[in-house]
This record gives sequence, structure tokens and C-alpha cells, in this order.
Amino acid sequence: MGIKNYIFILVFLFAFGFFGYSCFRLYKYMLVAKKQDNRFDNIKERIKRVLVIAFAQTKLLRDPVAGLLHLLIFWGFMLFIFAVIESIIQGFYSSFNLSFLGFFYTVITFIQDIFGVFVILAVLISLYRRFIQKVPRLNVDKEGKLDAAFILIMIMFVCVSMFGYNSAAFSLNNFNFHPNEYRPISAALSFLFFDSTSTPNLFLYEFFWWMHILIIFGFLNYLPYSKHLHVLTSLPNVFFANLEPNRNTIKPLNLEDENADTFGSSDIEELSWKQILDGYSCTECGRCTDACPAHTVGKSLSPREIIVNIRQRTKDKAPLLVDGKTNEDVTNKKLVHDYVKDIKLWECTTCMACVQECPVMIEHLDSIIDMRRYLVLTESEFPSNLNNVFKSLETNYTPWAFNQADRAAWAEGMNIKTLAEDSTGEILFWVGCAGSFDDRYKKVTKAFATIMQKAGVDFRILGTEEKCNGDTARRLGNEYLAQTLMQENISTLNSYNVKKIVTACPHCFHSLKNEYPQFGGNFEVKHHSEFISELINEGKLQLKDSNVKKEITYHDSCYLGRYNDVYEAPRNVINSASIEIKEMNRNKSRGFCCGAGGGRMFLEDEEGGRINEERTKEALATGVDTIASACPFCMTMLNDGVKHFEKQDTVQVKDIAEIILENIN
Repeated sequence: MGIKNYIFILVFLFAFGFFGYSCFRLYKYMLVAKKQDNRFDNIKERIKRVLVIAFAQTKLLRDPVAGLLHLLIFWGFMLFIFAVIESIIQGFYSSFNLSFLGFFYTVITFIQDIFGVFVILAVLISLYRRFIQKVPRLNVDKEGKLDAAFILIMIMFVCVSMFGYNSAAFSLNNFNFHPNEYRPISAALSFLFFDSTSTPNLFLYEFFWWMHILIIFGFLNYLPYSKHLHVLTSLPNVFFANLEPNRNTIKPLNLEDENADTFGSSDIEELSWKQILDGYSCTECGRCTDACPAHTVGKSLSPREIIVNIRQRTKDKAPLLVDGKTNEDVTNKKLVHDYVKDIKLWECTTCMACVQECPVMIEHLDSIIDMRRYLVLTESEFPSNLNNVFKSLETNYTPWAFNQADRAAWAEGMNIKTLAEDSTGEILFWVGCAGSFDDRYKKVTKAFATIMQKAGVDFRILGTEEKCNGDTARRLGNEYLAQTLMQENISTLNSYNVKKIVTACPHCFHSLKNEYPQFGGNFEVKHHSEFISELINEGKLQLKDSNVKKEITYHDSCYLGRYNDVYEAPRNVINSASIEIKEMNRNKSRGFCCGAGGGRMFLEDEEGGRINEERTKEALATGVDTIASACPFCMTMLNDGVKHFEKQDTVQVKDIAEIILENIN
């Protein structure tokens, strides 16, 4: 071994020693989180998702331009791993190469050369998009911009140095490749920039080789202290992300924990290790904030900012918790209030758009709901108009101040039995609070009940025994009230041995189907769009044939679509009535929230515009005279939007059940 090898060994040991120290430090900081969170179930499915989302970059490719750029950079780096390994081993043994791999080495070297050009182009385009075109979602603070520029330039110079030493090595070998090596780009560069004089070429080879090694080692050790830490943590974050349906459900609190000083999360130590890993993994790409309906209409909520603030709080406080040091400026603050302002937490509609769009599977809602829980359960700090909502839920079992005795008044004269009157029904129709009390949505309830009667469905209702499903209280952070309602409903349902439930409310649907099992309520639950679609397919409903072409637009409910992947059933129902759907620009998984979820139905807009007006404007732009929905909250918000634009005389908002009833023979 020569002096080069000894110097390299020292550099190698220092680089990987310091990198190991930095990673262990980040790992220790994750462990300050005390909330338990088991993410080691179903390993096979987790590996599959890493392959699909992380390696195939399927989420990033939802944005074809940015997705392709990132795909090229990602796979370029994956392919460069072979070049890095080869270069590192050459640091120990200068004459080493991977040519013994035979034809596989030929393929590797060829693809590396081609992808090297693609990566350089992708970096240049990315720099253009960020600093010249200034794509809005990429707009971050000055530190973030400098960090992004530094990382992108480092990536480019990894490629430049690779081409440099490969071209020099080609010239040193008398313009020939090593056995099984094929690098057309490097060969062309060698003929262009190098001559047959070996001494300068040897110097340039060593220069570019050391440049490559030092950039790789520098890049590696910079990442743990960079906003681009996601390069290291995104793959684990995708692996540990919740699997469906848990991904879209709220985890229960153990309200009987006598050792708990607080409920919810006020600071990082009350989060889970996965929530801190989410903070590490944020790429600051802005896709979440760009998709956020609250941010779109000018509210201060930014899902990206919340996750970045978790990372910043971890960076500030975790060293104190791990090392036992004190810093009053840090310890006198909390994640809630100081890093994340209360108003931003209450502006969230829990629509899941942020989670849907995140390319590294960050779970923004888990952290937002946990912080809401802290405000409600521990500090009793929440918007004043929620006092009436919580009080009504406690006394009337509905968010509105209606009398529970009137819950089944809508069914008078329809010959619909309750389970108390006859428990032999095959299906329970869960009506929901809006379906029971809201004057407009009671028409939908009657329409759906009539459809079931015409189809000969043997169904029952709970009547006055039905209570709010608990979704509103749970999303607003009042876990105690939510669990009380859920457990009381489960007790009632189990007492009647209910097996099958159908409901017209996506919030009831999601809660009954995915969250009730947490407390022992296991039922087969269908949304009325799915149920009507089945009735039509089974021939139990005969629809009119119409030669008149009619177009309407359909609004996707977040809790039906993004939460439960029910996109086609409502569309099939509408199409079955010989009606064509004129889609809004934002539809299906990219649908735009109506603004009512997460308890926002009962909260005032303190800043920014109204989400429902933004969505209604998009619906009206289609030029149709009917907006179809499949959710009581959506119907209310869209109706309000239509009234705001003074279109109520020309545009109607109808539920799919009403549309089908109008078209039954």
C-alpha cells in the first residue's frame, strides 16, 4: 500500500466514525418520545410498499415533471452505489475494479454513464424550477434555499467527478476500457479533454478520484445536520408508515392510564418515535401544503410547517433531554403554542390531502390530532363555540341542540321499524345526526329509505337509541367524549347482534367501519353509494331509460374517497341513471375538501377565505345545473357555496340517493 491508501484509510475511518456518531445521536433523540407505537407488523406488506412507493416513486410521479426529475436523481444515486463501492475499495487497493462481475459489470457501467448525464440535467432543471421559475410550493426560508442549492450542487459534482476520473482512467489505459467495462459518455469526454500524455492524466485521475471520495463522504456527513436528512430516513419512514386501514384511523388514547399527567401531545416527549421520524423525513417539497384546502384559501395552516416545526423542536429540546442540560429559553417553551400556534391546529379539516400527497408517507394528522387532544383534554383550550358542540353531544347525543326524542321523526308514516320493535332485520340503516335532524338531509334519508323499500331490503333503524358516532368529537380532540359515545353505540349494536350496517354519511361510515373495531365493535359497514350500486347490479332496482343527455358534476367526500378509497361506486350509481359526469379539475384522490371535516363544520373562519366557496366555484365552472354529493356535510357546504354565488335558482345540490329515486321506474 502507498501513502494514498494510508491517507484514505484515515479519511475513511473519520468519515464513517463521525457519520455513525451522528446517526446514533439522531436515534437517541427519537427515543425521548414516550408514546408507544408498534410498527413491526406485516413485514411482507411493508417491504412491498417500500418497493412501490420508495423505489418506484409512485407518489412523486403524481406530479409528472417533478416526479420524473426526482426519479432520475434517485435512481441515478442508486446506480452510483456501485461506483461508490468501487471507489472506496480502490482506496484500500488502488488497482481494484468490479470487472469480475462480467456482463453485469458492462450493464452497470453503461447505465451509470447514461444516468450520470440524466442526473446532471435533472439537477440543473431542479435548480431552475426552484430559483428561477420559483415554483410556489418550493418556496422555503433562506436557510432552506441554501440547503437545497448546496445539496443539488453536491449531487451534480458527484456526477462530474465520476465522469472526470472515469475519463482520465480511460486515457491512462491507452483509450481502452478495462475488461467488461463500457462507458460511452466517459470515453467521448476522454477523447475530447485528454491526450496521450500520461503524467497530467494521472494527476487529473487522482484529483477527480479524491474529489469524488471527499464529496461522497462530505455529503454523507452533512445529511444528519441538513434539511435533506430525508435522504437517510425516507426509506425507513415509508417502511414504518401505518398500513391501511390503520393509516386513516385515529389511534385511541388509554384514558384509564393513572400514570398519565397529560393526555395528547404538548411536546416532543409526548409524541411517538414515528412522529419524530416523520419530522426527520420531511423533504420540504411542499406537496402537502400545496394540496391543503385551508392553505389554498389563505389560512395560516401549513402541514409542511407543522412537521418541520416538530423536527426543529426535536433539534432544540432533545439534546437537553438526552444530555441532561438546561436551557431556559428552550425548556420554557412547548411544541404546542410556541412552535405550532393553536389557530393552525384548528384550521385543519382532517381531509387527508396532506397524507395522500406526501411522497415519504408522513402522517401529519396523527400529530395534529394529538396536539388538539392536548388542548382539549389537558388545557381545555379550544374555540369558544365548541362549548355548545361538546355540551350538545353530551346531553343530546348530537352536535346540534336537537331533542334526542325527535331522532326518528323523519320516518313517520314510512312504516319503518326500529330494532326495538323488531330485531330480525337483515340490515341496520345508520341514519346519523344530519340525516335525523337536518331539514335538507332528512330528504336524503327518506330518499334512501324509499329506495331500500322499493328494492325489498329488510332493514331496521335504531331510532332514539342511535347516538352520534363520535367522529366530530374525536377529530376535535375530545377523545373522552368520543370514546363514551362510541362505546355506548357499540353496546347497543351488540345487544341487538347487529352484523350489517349501511349509512349515507361518510363520517359515520368511516367511524363505524374502521374505528369502532378498536373498542369491540366489529360490523360489516357499507356506504349508501356502495349499497345502491349493488342493488342496481343485482337487478333489484329498475331505472328509467333516457335518450336525453344530461351532465352533472360529482364532489368526492374526503371520508369516502381518500379515507376509504370509494371513488367508483358513486360514479357508477350516477352513470346507471344515464347521466354523464363532468369532472371538476380536482377529483377522486385529488378531490378538494368541502371544508366541513375535522369539526370545521362547527368552527368560524378567523382568517383567510372559505373552503366551501373555493370548491363550489370549481363545481360551478363545469357549467352543469346539478352538483351531486354523497355526504351530508358536503351537501351543506356546497349549498352554502351556491347561495354565496347566488346560483340557487339555477344550480341544485343533490345526493346520489335523490338522483336515483327520481330515475326509478
